[in-house]
Amino acid sequence: MQAFYADHFVLPLPEGHRFPMRKYSRLRDRLAAELPGVRFAEAPAASDGELALVHTPAYIQGIEQGHLDASVYREIGFPWSPAMAARARRSVGATVAAARVALSEGLAGNLAGGTHHAYADKGGGFCVFNDIAVTARLMQAEAGRERDPRGHRRAPMQVAVVDLDVHQGNGTARIFAHDPSVFTLSLHGEKNFPFRKEPSDLDVGLPDGCTDEPYLQALHQALAELQGRFAPDLVIYLAGADAHEGDRLGRLKLSLDGMAVRDRVVFDWAWQRRLPVVLCMGGGYGHDIETTVSVQVQTWRIALEYQQRWQALAARRA
Repeated sequence: MQAFYADHFVLPLPEGHRFPMRKYSRLRDRLAAELPGVRFAEAPAASDGELALVHTPAYIQGIEQGHLDASVYREIGFPWSPAMAARARRSVGATVAAARVALSEGLAGNLAGGTHHAYADKGGGFCVFNDIAVTARLMQAEAGRERDPRGHRRAPMQVAVVDLDVHQGNGTARIFAHDPSVFTLSLHGEKNFPFRKEPSDLDVGLPDGCTDEPYLQALHQALAELQGRFAPDLVIYLAGADAHEGDRLGRLKLSLDGMAVRDRVVFDWAWQRRLPVVLCMGGGYGHDIETTVSVQVQTWRIALEYQQRWQALAARRA
């Protein structure tokens, strides 16, 4: 299974900053040690043209050159630096690259990504550019250039975003608010950030302290409703570790086993329909960073099992 990383672009954050930057390199180290079936590649940088499928030119250039108002960077949560701009492009490029692999191999992922709080013209909540939105639009554009055996353009690609980060995907929801080719599903803490939410195609707000059983019941119902309303060709899955009970910002109470079942529900739902999946990690802010990394390693271990099913399927067809 292919994994794309950009953890060597480390932001010069001030002492005591709450963003757990080192979780990304720790995740890659753990996967390399524990899951030999995962292949690693450095993330490419998204181009201006790719970013412009979603973001305004003024915002793209403002992030690149660092000349936006200081309030913009405060809302993002990162001070501007060349490394911040470079990392933001690589975060998008990783998800784009993973999507291209997933469309041929069934499943691939970004070791970061899931920057769902970024709007077309601004960022927020540690999200600079929206990798989910850029990836969806770019995959649709690339698929739109293909033709069927009779020379006709293929039907537009339908993309489902299954966002299980504990925080609602407000930026993604706003970007695709009037786009029927992308279905946005967000299962999140109702009282958690962002406090002004944007309407997704399907929002499921959960109470603080929600445990495994009600969470999983809500997830099953949400996926059933998605399937009843939309027929996706590609799934972008935000597997946020911040729904885990050990997260200091999540406020839900899913156990490690519950998180495993969550991931299996999503991967199995996609596998039963032979839908390729792009995996993004989303948030994770454990009191102990190793707890967050362990949740993410578990997600990749389960994802690898399903990617091996795709490999077996391809072998049978060969």
